[in-house]
Amino acid sequence: MFIEIADVLGKAELKLAQAVFRQEEGFQDGAQTAGRVARRVKKNEQAKAEGLAADFTALVEKRLVVHEVFRAAARPRGFIRVLLSRYRPGMAYGTHVDDAFMDGTRVDLSFTLFLSEPETYEGGELVIEEPGGERLVKLPAGSLVLYPSTTLHRVAEVTKGERRAAVGWVRSLVRGAEERETLFDLALALRQAETGGNEALINRLLKIQGSLLRRWGDD
Repeated sequence: MFIEIADVLGKAELKLAQAVFRQEEGFQDGAQTAGRVARRVKKNEQAKAEGLAADFTALVEKRLVVHEVFRAAARPRGFIRVLLSRYRPGMAYGTHVDDAFMDGTRVDLSFTLFLSEPETYEGGELVIEEPGGERLVKLPAGSLVLYPSTTLHRVAEVTKGERRAAVGWVRSLVRGAEERETLFDLALALRQAETGGNEALINRLLKIQGSLLRRWGDD
């Protein structure tokens, strides 16, 4: 399940992000945080996890953990890592799959939160492989795409400007992708029932949701 979520961050938060990216001394070779295979195809820069960058990634986690759509889609148990990356002309990230475990924790979901407007750089699309072909994603600043960590994906070469993003990995309370999608659909149905004020239907859906979470939940 691939979910695009608009306006995760507001103008003030995006302004803070730009301050982080202006700190030239705060960035390092992105290959240092890649897996054994992925580091061979990774060419970007990442912010060191300190100071203003650490404050900003903590803010991203704080916004996501209370975001209704993100919570319904990811069922997050916790964030494993959130990194700030930038791509300048000539930089790209070749086809790879994210590690199954990071820092000793199972990785279920990955996300890219775009931090620069698409018209400010050329190239730099997140390219996700699907059975029917490739999905190209390039969203407005402040918007996010969430996708399974089992997915083959890459970042196309940036040919002009600078691509800025926060990338992160999540362990979900629900291990299975199909189960998460079912619970997401159920959450949408609950939202519709709440809008219509149908109390009997709301209670019935909450009962089903609770039963499925008990069955599929990962303690």
